[in-house]
Amino acid sequence: MGPSGVGKSVILQALRKAHPEWHFPRSATTRPRRSGEGTLLYHFVTEKEFDALEKDGKLLEWARVHHGARYGTLLEEILPFIEAGKIVVREVDVQGFESIRHHTLFSGEHPRYTLESIFIAPENKEQLITRIKHRAPISEEELARRFGSMERELSYAALCTKQIVNHEGNLQAVITEVEKAL
Repeated sequence: MGPSGVGKSVILQALRKAHPEWHFPRSATTRPRRSGEGTLLYHFVTEKEFDALEKDGKLLEWARVHHGARYGTLLEEILPFIEAGKIVVREVDVQGFESIRHHTLFSGEHPRYTLESIFIAPENKEQLITRIKHRAPISEEELARRFGSMERELSYAALCTKQIVNHEGNLQAVITEVEKAL
């Protein structure tokens, strides 16, 4: 995990390509499928189906984001792969991280599984602001909102097992460091 603009998606794309033997769970989501979008990253469900997943305890964590759509981590996308001895790599936001790290499977006196977490950090806040501004046009209001989120997200670094700084221009070194951590 890490703040918006730190490079998580690029790192994950590289890891997917380099390590097809690892498992990258799909998110369940209620958002509509975009034109040409496949099912590699998302398991698309209706609001009613998502309600049932939540009620039946089939979600490790979930949150309402992006204009009301819900996203969640399906236990069936995680546990069978851990049980099979695979490396499971899941990108989460701080809300998801809080839910997972306090879930009974990963917490308590004798947790069933050990949670390993990697925080991707920027060299500095200015680096993030520059990246966010260069990705797409953004209003000053939205930039201020993201800056507030960034402060909160950065505070989670100390809670993670490992912190890796994404130094500008050294993406391959960051990917290699994440691979070693995993």
